[in-house]
Amino acid sequence: MSDTVTRPDTPAEADEDKRRKARVDALLARPPAVAVGEFRPQAGDPMPYESRAVFLPVHAAGMDAACSDAQAAVLCTSYVLRGAAAADRGLCFAFNGGPGSASIWLHLGVLGPKRVAVPDDGSMPVPPYEVVDNPQAWFEHFDLVFIDPPQTGWSVASSAAARKTLLSVDGDVQAMVDVIRQWLTRHGRWGSRLFLAGESYGTTRAAAMADKLADAGVALAGVVLVSCAMDLQALEFVPGNDLPYALFLPALANVAQFHGLLTGPHAADAQAARQAARAFVEDDYLTALHLGHRLDGRRRARVARRLSELTGLPRALVEACNLRISDQTFFFEALRERGQMVGRLDARVTGAMAARRTRDWEFDPGIEAIAAPYTMAAMNYFRDVLGLDLDARYEVLSGDAHKAWNWNRGEGQGNGFACTRPDLARAMRRNPHLGLFVASGHYDLGTPYSASDWSLAQLDVPAALQARVVHRYYDAGHMMYTRSADLRQLKRDLGSWLSGLPS
Repeated sequence: MSDTVTRPDTPAEADEDKRRKARVDALLARPPAVAVGEFRPQAGDPMPYESRAVFLPVHAAGMDAACSDAQAAVLCTSYVLRGAAAADRGLCFAFNGGPGSASIWLHLGVLGPKRVAVPDDGSMPVPPYEVVDNPQAWFEHFDLVFIDPPQTGWSVASSAAARKTLLSVDGDVQAMVDVIRQWLTRHGRWGSRLFLAGESYGTTRAAAMADKLADAGVALAGVVLVSCAMDLQALEFVPGNDLPYALFLPALANVAQFHGLLTGPHAADAQAARQAARAFVEDDYLTALHLGHRLDGRRRARVARRLSELTGLPRALVEACNLRISDQTFFFEALRERGQMVGRLDARVTGAMAARRTRDWEFDPGIEAIAAPYTMAAMNYFRDVLGLDLDARYEVLSGDAHKAWNWNRGEGQGNGFACTRPDLARAMRRNPHLGLFVASGHYDLGTPYSASDWSLAQLDVPAALQARVVHRYYDAGHMMYTRSADLRQLKRDLGSWLSGLPS
């Protein structure tokens, strides 16, 4: 009879698992790091808070601490209004994406009472980097808990087998639900209105968690999706998948207009460029993609000319790409004559090409400008303000976790596109009070606003529930909150959305 228990294959792997388990046990044994502070909103009285950073265990599905070892230790950093009753104060669990990203982006970018100071234009600030007061913090509306999923930040798995389970769509969701249930119990917050906020892959996660939490008897008041990625098919340029070519085009036109690549009536107006691209997609381009080689010569020439006009790319290049402009093609070709490549997560930002002007994707200018400032400022903040002083490396963006991610769901195998939109739709149908707020940046070419438009339009809910969906747009990139005007507008839009939820 075969052994069904996953075991290390070699003594070296067994030793590594022992070290992993010892690290998890040590983290779980650490007392919470507790500090106090004061949030000062733009209007109104100061709000005193207690911050608490604690590691919580993740247990195997259906198990608890009484009958299983912890699969992981997960860091939760909370800000709770002092003196407030649970029933009078909402609570939002927030996390970022990747997969493989820690939560410092939402924590120190928009939601938390402090933020990293960066320029509005997406460029890299000059060091030293600092954390400043954030009067636009969402703490004004609810208490906050930031979760670093396993293998991000200082959160770690206890074995190679546990790591494999947790670095997957479904394993990750189960772990996050387990952590939330524990946090609610330990802090006596089952009486609060509950919210989720996820960014990027965090939206993939949040959409599935909304349904999984309902399975666990947890009803959410609302879900916030920042830079939506519920449908991977809408975002992945791979052979046989024509959907992204159409869904990215309005965003590409918007970026082309920003960089001065367009001529004619769309050159001076970003909104006009976006609208023209959307009309072209709906009236002509989708049909052209569908027809493939059945597209006759005259129509093909017309489509190629229009694609060139809307992207600013040479018509010969459009023809050579078989009428399909991928994100990578745009990144390297749009500003090639200037020796620059376009940023992915913030396409307002450009980076210098190598002298040879290769098409090697060595780094993303859109994230490179803020990755070091956020990391260095966060490390100081965690140690000096929150009292978290650990020697281990804090994994801001774990490439290893991202590469190891299992995108399959359930019993599925192969390269199926992960999709958690059905989970969110089911959660909305199960809970008549669940609200949905979505924020998108016009200059995000990782999860374009136009792809999010499509994904939200595909939610399998009746019209009455679709009316609960609020989608707002901002004139920056993936982290639109790095632009001060968008940070303020996002706060106003969130407040308006919250005021319209059932109470």
